[in-house]
Order: sequence, then C-alpha cells, then structure tokens
Amino acid sequence: MAGNEMIILHVLGARPNFVKAAPVIDALAARGAAQAVVHTGQHYDEKMSEIFFRELGLPEPDVNLGVGSGSHAAQTAALMTGLEAEFLRRAPELVVVYGDVNSTIAAALVAAKLHLPVAHVEAGLRSFDMTMPEEVNRRLTDQLSALCLVTSPEAIGHLAAEGIDPARAHLVGNPMIDTLLTNLGHFDTAAVRAAHHLPERYVLATLHRPANVDDPATAAALVTHLHGIADLADLVIPLHPRGRANLLAAGLDTHQGVHVLDPLGYIDFLAAVRGAAAVVTDSGGLQEETTILAVPCLTVRPNTERPITITHGTNRLVTLDDLVPETRKALETDRHGTKRTPPLWDGHAGERIAEVIQTWRRESTR
Repeated sequence: MAGNEMIILHVLGARPNFVKAAPVIDALAARGAAQAVVHTGQHYDEKMSEIFFRELGLPEPDVNLGVGSGSHAAQTAALMTGLEAEFLRRAPELVVVYGDVNSTIAAALVAAKLHLPVAHVEAGLRSFDMTMPEEVNRRLTDQLSALCLVTSPEAIGHLAAEGIDPARAHLVGNPMIDTLLTNLGHFDTAAVRAAHHLPERYVLATLHRPANVDDPATAAALVTHLHGIADLADLVIPLHPRGRANLLAAGLDTHQGVHVLDPLGYIDFLAAVRGAAAVVTDSGGLQEETTILAVPCLTVRPNTERPITITHGTNRLVTLDDLVPETRKALETDRHGTKRTPPLWDGHAGERIAEVIQTWRRESTR
C-alpha cells in the first residue's frame, strides 16, 4: 500500500467469513483496489483459521488481533478495542464485514462511531429468532451499513421492512458459492475417506449451536439421536471446539458407528460433504453448500435465516425427535432429482460485489 492511498479494509473472524471473502478480495484486486485484511482471531484453531487462508488463496492478514474466545460481552469488547486501534491507524475508505459473527457486529459498531462506511456481505438474512446471537448481530450490522450486499431475494424485503433505504440494498448472489464452485474439482471424497478410514456410505454431521450443545442435558439427548442415526449408517462428525466437551461427555464416541474427527480444512470438509449420503447440521453456510452439492441436509433448528435452501435446495428443518426418521427418509431418497439453484448463485457474486463497491466509491467522491 503506497503513501496515503485509501484502502478497503476487510474484517474476518471465523471460517465462514474466509470462504465468503476470498472471491470478493480477488475481484477487487482485479480492479486495482487497494485492500487490507484484519483477522480478528475469533476462530484461532489452526484448522478453523490459518489453513483456510492457505487453501483459499487469501492474502496473509495484515494483522491478527488474536482475540480468541470468551463470553459474548468479553469477546465483543476485546474485538472493538482492537478494531478501533486498527481503524484509527489505517483510516479505511470502506470497512467490509461478512456474515453474522461477533467480529462482524464489533467492526460495524466501531466503524459507525468513527464515521467510517460499512459494507455488509450477506445482508438481510433473518431467522426472526432474537434468542440467537447471530440474529442480533446481523440485524444491527445492517442498520449500520452503507451497502447491504444481499445473497437471496427475500432478504431485500426484510431490509425494507426494517426501514433500510432500498438504494442501500444490492442483490449480488452468494460469494460462498463462488468459492465452492471454484474449488469443486479439488473435492476428492475418496482421498478423505482413505485418510480418515471412513466407509463408502456415511452421514456427516456438524453441530455447534449453543441451543444444541451448551446444556449437558440437551447435548446428551442429541447424542442419543446421533447414535440412532449411526444405527442406520456410519456417522462422521468433525467436532467443532464449541460443544466438544459436552458431546464427548455424553458418550458420542461410544457407538462403533460414530467417527469423531478433528475439524477439517475447507477442501477436505467439502469433499466429505460431497460424498455424504446425508448431512445433519445446525450450521448456516452448510445449508447453502449442500443446496449446490445436491446432498440431503437436515438442519437441527426450529428456524433458518436461509429459507431459500428449503425452497430451492435440499434442506429441511427437523426437531430432535424427528431426526432419526427424517435421516432414514433422506437415506432412502434418490439424490438425482431435479436440481434448483437459487438466483445468482452462479459463481460470479464476488465480481458483482466488487462492481457495487467500485460504483459506490466513484459516486461517493463526486
């Protein structure tokens, strides 16, 4: 970065952010934009963080704040303190945030206080469940954003209903899908199965939401149902650091059909997803990725901020009690039906986002 050149500053904190940011950073670089990357260190496990930068070809972060874990209040306060210092030092022209993690709302709050404009990638998604910290984060971030970059059409309506000027909202498509399509040829399911001694047919699970894993009794009930799935087909579960202790304490790994793995890098994880007979999750992004990979997805949540994965994809919401019968049904379903792809999930969202940002830059300097 030369002299006092104005920069676009990307704030990344957790693995879904990295996947969404890669095509945006590439597209802006192709247009000659000066950029910097702040990694907050919200996800600090090597498999949850650094390996993603390598695999996705992201530039090395200009700084890693190393915030780590903590309560929502403690983590968000540490994020805001670290980000304020970076924003004051760099004076960015635009702060770009992604998704709905604590790093996202922390960056938006600090930028707003410093009168720095914010662009929110994945704006307008709503679960309408204010008990979810992610819902709080995404709603507030949108209110503070000059550019709301939207991944699916219904989000435009949500923003309008909340009084956000429609001129701030831009339907651009889903940059997470850009990354998936770019790397599709690298998803080698056979290699992942061999490396981890997995069977040919398996269900893959990822579970980390507080409502599912934080309470020991709920985690124990979840484990009972996961064992029920393992009675139908082997269950492969890369364990997120959150909830790991409670799930293992409840005996997750005591069933011979359960394969507990450490977190996987992006390429290996999506290779495992691609080869799964079905996926059980409480993740947001995985609902989108299974939609494109045409893998049946059972989301263990009462709601989703991504309903388009139900109307245009393979996703279904399930309760704990429904989990085993719905998994049985998914295992018996022909995966080769008609595939519907949500609008603009075509691998070019990063380019559209870069164009919106560049247009905003030109207009804001008039």
